[in-house]
Amino acid sequence: MTQSINSQRLYSLDALRGFDMFWIMGAERIFHNLSKITNSPFWNGLSAQFVHPAWNGFTAYDMIFPLFLFLAGVATPYSIGKLIDKGESKKSLLYRVIKRGLILVLLGLIYNNGLEIKPIEEIRFGSVLARIGLAYMFANIIYLYTKQRGQAIWFSSLLIGYWLLLLFSSAPGYPMGDLTMEGNFVSYLDTIIMPGKLYLGIHDPEGFVSTIPAISTALLGIFVGSLLKNTSLENRKKTAMKLVVIGVVLIIVAQIWNLVFPINKNLWTSSFTLQCGGLSTLLMALFYYIIDIQGYKKWAFFFKVIGMNSILIYMSGSFINWSYTSNALFEWLGQLIGEPYNSVVLVFCFLAVQWGFLYFLYKKNVFLRV
Repeated sequence: MTQSINSQRLYSLDALRGFDMFWIMGAERIFHNLSKITNSPFWNGLSAQFVHPAWNGFTAYDMIFPLFLFLAGVATPYSIGKLIDKGESKKSLLYRVIKRGLILVLLGLIYNNGLEIKPIEEIRFGSVLARIGLAYMFANIIYLYTKQRGQAIWFSSLLIGYWLLLLFSSAPGYPMGDLTMEGNFVSYLDTIIMPGKLYLGIHDPEGFVSTIPAISTALLGIFVGSLLKNTSLENRKKTAMKLVVIGVVLIIVAQIWNLVFPINKNLWTSSFTLQCGGLSTLLMALFYYIIDIQGYKKWAFFFKVIGMNSILIYMSGSFINWSYTSNALFEWLGQLIGEPYNSVVLVFCFLAVQWGFLYFLYKKNVFLRV
């Protein structure tokens, strides 16, 4: 008899989300500080991987945002899909999805601007959480009203359509297909459509129009989540291998597309979507194989604690001065260690304070749900 794992929560999903958020919490400063201290090629190279490219190009740091959106998609078949299986109406689920998307947009506004009342022209509306909210919302609406084949058509059409939009247009005064910050059509549209201020004046990396291909990032996550959810216990290794194949294929296609449509996080180009989608799928396969198939879970608990309160720890930086708390508790340790490595140790202390806060909430079963 085939035993289903449909009802089980994926430990690897929470762990990978926590691993992703770990870097947002400030872990990249470990490499930056070691690079400054040692000036060695090894640490310099690692440090460079945790800085976003100015425009075209790709570093490991570019993965953090799309991986989180991808994982929101992976969770969909386990959340919305579970409610569909229970017979909940699509109308009520549509309301739930739209509500969640708009709440994330609101939280993004608060993250960017605080709770201060400002003139509209001083407010930045584009945000990481707004993009996650909108892309999640549209991807989930597609999931609600189409089968897997329809989702695949949407996935491809959004990426190809976005490419054609940029290929056959430009900002006024620039040649057709211009992909510079000043000349691309997407940034130009954002200056017209979006209220308030853009992050870089003429461009916002979390702009409205470049959310179009981000929907495909969430759709890819939904496909992976559906594949995992419908895997029987005896076929889990085959599914993990299938994910590896999918990830490698996506990366190869991304590199080919990169030749004519550069990998660019600022514009969330179609090649960037496939590059991050491929790497995200490989990471999901790795965590799934180690944690859910092989059963090695203890090491991942550290990340699971973070992953189960990811929105809370992200928002906390707007309301809690973690540096102040960390220094108050551990400045003595930095003084004992002395220059120059005290800066590295204090980063670990900074992370430990945040994790301790999340662990306390975890033990109390307190989670911020959107």
